Amino acid sequence: MLVGIAAQTDRTVLQAALNWLLTRPTVAAVISGARNEEQLWDALGAVGWQLDLAQLSRLGKAGSPPCPLPMYSRLRGFKPSNPPLV
Repeated sequence: MLVGIAAQTDRTVLQAALNWLLTRPTVAAVISGARNEEQLWDALGAVGWQLDLAQLSRLGKAGSPPCPLPMYSRLRGFKPSNPPLV
């Protein structure tokens, strides 16, 4: 799925993944771990553009963690830690 989205946007898989991470409200910082200049420039290509809503939705569904408890959403006061963007 990520490979397809990267191809749709004419970006690398790393750029698409980092761009998605940058949109997540629960992600405080994105650390790429580049080991050389080429990887650094690739990672920097993740900024300055946006995935569209359909792409964000597809990645959000794929990256959603399973429910920690059965029927957790019915518990009062439980707020999801990874809310959907769309």
